[in-house]
Amino acid sequence: MNVGQAKAVPYTDSPGGVTGIDKRPVEGPVRVSAPGPKGTGGSGLAGDTICELRHHGGNDQAVYAFAREDLDEWGRVLDRQFANGAFGENLTTTGVDVNGALIGERWRVGPRLLLEVTSARIPCRTFQGHIGERGWVRRFTRAVLPGAYLRVLEPGEIQTGDPVEVVHRPDHEITVALQFRAVTTERALLPRLLEAGDALHPELATKARKYVAKHGD
Repeated sequence: MNVGQAKAVPYTDSPGGVTGIDKRPVEGPVRVSAPGPKGTGGSGLAGDTICELRHHGGNDQAVYAFAREDLDEWGRVLDRQFANGAFGENLTTTGVDVNGALIGERWRVGPRLLLEVTSARIPCRTFQGHIGERGWVRRFTRAVLPGAYLRVLEPGEIQTGDPVEVVHRPDHEITVALQFRAVTTERALLPRLLEAGDALHPELATKARKYVAKHGD
């Protein structure tokens, strides 16, 4: 588990020039609950700060998960070491296929918390500045290892080491990775996102419907 506090940096265009992307590991327990609608609600984790509420946080992006295995792969590629939380994630997982998770897939974390996968993370200028690699947004996009945003269905406390159990997989093939490709490099995939139904992040559903209205399915 990783949480961050507001920090002034020169590389963000968020109001006030501050960001909470610099997440640091905590042992817990930490309360996780739905934070409220996007624009007013921030992170689902108690003690975690989100500064740019226009684009981050809210009920459908309450928790961000990224795989430890993918952090290690980026470390190998870039010849760096990345600590848990280095990509701004709240949950650093092991043994979980985060990018292969289906939109609407549900995870039980610890004894009580129930999360539902909603969408992929889209890289931004703040992320590039935080990582400090030239061309990072393009490179991250091409790798198609975005990590997953999740909403909170049942709140609960979690702590480091809690198991993550996939308790539901919906009957479609819309993965986090496919959704990421649809909104970044392969927009012809957008109509397929509607197969995920109500579990899909509402903004993505709107984007997909607009594409269908303009181009057909």
